[in-house]
Amino acid sequence: MKKVLAIVGPTAVGKTAMSIQIAKRFNGEIISGDSMQVYRTLDIGTAKVTEKEKQGIAHHLIDIRNIDERYSVADFVRDAEVAINDITDRNKLPIIVGGTGFYLQALLSGLELGGDPYTDNHLRQELLQVADSKGNVALHKRLAALDPIAARRIPVNNVRRVVRAIEVTLKTGHRFSDQVNQPRQINAFIIGLTTERSLLYQRINQRVDLMVKNGLLSEARNLFEHGGTNLQAGKGIGYHEFDNYFAGQEPLEEAIEQVKKDSRHYAKRQLTWFRNKTKPHWYDVINSSKDRERLLTDVANWLAEAKHQSMS
Repeated sequence: MKKVLAIVGPTAVGKTAMSIQIAKRFNGEIISGDSMQVYRTLDIGTAKVTEKEKQGIAHHLIDIRNIDERYSVADFVRDAEVAINDITDRNKLPIIVGGTGFYLQALLSGLELGGDPYTDNHLRQELLQVADSKGNVALHKRLAALDPIAARRIPVNNVRRVVRAIEVTLKTGHRFSDQVNQPRQINAFIIGLTTERSLLYQRINQRVDLMVKNGLLSEARNLFEHGGTNLQAGKGIGYHEFDNYFAGQEPLEEAIEQVKKDSRHYAKRQLTWFRNKTKPHWYDVINSSKDRERLLTDVANWLAEAKHQSMS
């Protein structure tokens, strides 16, 4: 079984810095598990690792799409498997780092995601038009007619997921709910980073202020001018909140405050997801040096155990 280390947690909790430290100590390379860092030019708002921060550690699945292109969980699973195999074949440790929980779940649980390469976006645009013109309920009813089980599982307002379910059903001829879980041959150790909620929110607010200072508005304006929320990339937190400002409908201060608010809410949802779905080993490396040392010890013990199992 291939060994894979994963580092998850909410935004601004220190995943990047911790991943670099672990990669240097345990001969690892990093695979981004972030749905927004795949996009070129979106560097500041996605908190993309800089060349200086990398400290020579190789990173994968960053800057692999233009902002007008789509990237799905199925794409991630395929690309991550290729990267894992490549890193493992070179006797290095694959380390998946990111806050997009469904990406990691799909990879480790072996979700069969329809095999749709998105060669034709006409159907997707048609479905989105249904949501825009007739409402989310009408779109959801269309899914219910095709796949009642999927409709019960997917909320009405999760338009992106509803569209995806209809796409898979119509393009593959198999209901979205019939996707089969085939767990991959992966020995995973999952690290969850967390800290006191008030401190996390303070770090998020400070990060947003720093992003604005470093040029976030330029990135957001470029995205807005190329389609904004009509693009998958344009729906990301840290970008769509500025649309009303660019349109002259609200002051900059309100847009910045909305970014902070959305980021805090997202962090809360991330923590809930990881606790309920991923169930990692939790560490607070911000407040506790003992947790940091315990984390490194646990990783070393896991690697030693995995090596022993492979030899027995």
